[in-house]
Amino acid sequence: QAQLMESGGGSVQAGGSLRLSCVASKFVNFCMGWFRQAPGKEREGLGVIDYPTRIFYADSVKGRFTISKDSNKNTVFLEMNNLTVEDSAMYYCAARPYATCPPPDRALAAFDTWGQGTQVTVSS
Repeated sequence: QAQLMESGGGSVQAGGSLRLSCVASKFVNFCMGWFRQAPGKEREGLGVIDYPTRIFYADSVKGRFTISKDSNKNTVFLEMNNLTVEDSAMYYCAARPYATCPPPDRALAAFDTWGQGTQVTVSS
C-alpha cells in the first residue's frame, strides 16, 4: 500500500495561487485524487488523475485548479489559481490501487490510501 505525503499548503490572499504536492511511496499504475474538507463540511473530491494521465475535475474547481504528475518523482500536483475564501480547507491526496478513477463527485469511497493533509487558508 502506498504512503502519501502532501505539502505546499499555507496562507494566501484571495486571488492568489498555491501549488500543492503529494509524494507517493510507490506510484505504479495508480489512480490518484485530490480532496478537501472544510470545517463542518463533508470531504469533497476536486479532481482525479488516472493511468496514464486522464484527468477529471469537479465543476467547483474546473478552470481554476490543475492536476498534473511527475511519474519520475512519484509526485502529483494540484495547482490552484484565483483562490477564494471558500477554498479554505484541509487538502488531501489519495490513491487507489487501480489504473482507472471514478468521477470526482463519486470518488470519496473509492480511495483507500490517504495522506495527512495540508491546510490552505485564503483570506479576503
